[in-house]
Amino acid sequence: MSLDAIRRWAHSHRRLAVACVVGLAFIVVLLRRLAGGAPPDIPAPVRPVPVAVEPARTGDIAMHLDGIGTVTPRATVTIRSRVDGELVAVHFVEGQHVARGELLAEIDPRPFEVQLAQAEGQLARDEALLANAKVDLARYRALAKDDAVPRQQRDTQEALVRQYDAALAVDRGQIDAAKLNLAYSRVTAPVEGRIGLRLVDPGNIVHASDAGGLAVLTQVRPIDVVFPIPEDTIPALLAKVRSGEPLAVDAFDREGRTRLAGGRLLTVDNTIDPATGTVRLKAEFPNDDDSLFPNQFVNARLELEVHHDATLVPEAAVQRGTEGTFVWVVKPDETVEMRPITLGLTEGPDASVDTGLAPGERVVVDGAEGLRAGNRVTLGTRGAGKGEAS
Repeated sequence: MSLDAIRRWAHSHRRLAVACVVGLAFIVVLLRRLAGGAPPDIPAPVRPVPVAVEPARTGDIAMHLDGIGTVTPRATVTIRSRVDGELVAVHFVEGQHVARGELLAEIDPRPFEVQLAQAEGQLARDEALLANAKVDLARYRALAKDDAVPRQQRDTQEALVRQYDAALAVDRGQIDAAKLNLAYSRVTAPVEGRIGLRLVDPGNIVHASDAGGLAVLTQVRPIDVVFPIPEDTIPALLAKVRSGEPLAVDAFDREGRTRLAGGRLLTVDNTIDPATGTVRLKAEFPNDDDSLFPNQFVNARLELEVHHDATLVPEAAVQRGTEGTFVWVVKPDETVEMRPITLGLTEGPDASVDTGLAPGERVVVDGAEGLRAGNRVTLGTRGAGKGEAS
C-alpha cells in the first residue's frame, strides 16, 4: 500500500471517530436529564408574585372643595381725629383688643369748651332779647286796636320777634356744634377689634385732614376667609346652599397639614371670574383664639357632602383600564382576580366603592404591575411589588 492510500484511510477513520464521540456525549447528557425526573421540554413552575394588600373597610368619606384663600377682617378702620388740636392722651396698648365705644385717645378739649360757653352765652342773650321783644309786641298790638300806634310799628315789632326766634335757632345750632366738637375730642373705637401700632404720640398736633390717622383697628372676631372654587362645582354647591344646610369650612396652613380654625360658609359671590373660571366664596370663622390673621394666606376646605358607612379602599388599589375601573382582589387560595367596580368619592388616600366589592375583601395596593387573573401571590407590606416583600 502506498503512502497516499494510507493517509486517505487514516483521514476517513478520524471523521468517524469524532462523530462517534459527539454522539456518545449527547447520549450521556440525555440520560442524565432523564435520570433527574424532569422532561427536557417542561418549563419550571411560575414563582408567586409578591404584593401588598389591605382589606376593604366600612367608614365615612367626604367630598371637599379646596381653594387658596385670604383671611379678610370683617372691618378695617383707620382711627382719625375729627377735630384739630393737641393729642393729650392715648388710652390703648398696641395690639390690644378693644370694645366698641371704648376710649382710645383724647384731644385737648379746652378750645371746644370755650366755644360751647360762648354759644351758651349768646343763646342766653338772644333769649332775653326775644322775651323783651315779645312784651313790646303785646303792648303794640293792644295800642294798635285803639289806633294809638301806627300799624307799621306793630308789624316791625312782629318781624323783630321772628328775627330773635331765628337767632335762637342759630344759637342752639352753635351749641350743638360745640358739644359735638367736644365729643369728638374723645376718640372712641367705632367697632370691636384689635388695634395696631400707634402712629402718633401724645403732644403732637393732629388734624382732621391727616391721612395716616392715629392707628388702624381691624375687626378679627369674627373674621372671614375669601377663596375661589372651580365654576363646574357651582351647581352642586348651590344645591346645598338652597337646602339651608350649613356647610363647614376648615382653614389649613400653607402646607395644608395643620388645621388652623373651623367655620361655616357665609355666602357665594354673584359673578364668575372669566379670567380664572372660578367663583369666590366667603366663610366666617369665630377666631376666638386669634389663630387667623388679616391678609394671611390659608388653604380653605369646604365640606360639600359626606357618605356614611361606605366601602373604602386605598386609592392606590384602584386600577383603570380599557374595560373601566377595577381592583385586584386576593382570594382565599392566594390567587388574584380582576374585579370591576363602580367608584364613588375619592378623598385623600381613600376611595369609596359603590358596587363590586364587599367590606373585608383584600385588595392589592402595591405590586399590581404585571398581574394576570389567576396569578398566585405572596403577601407583604407596601413596596412588596418592588422586591420588598416581608
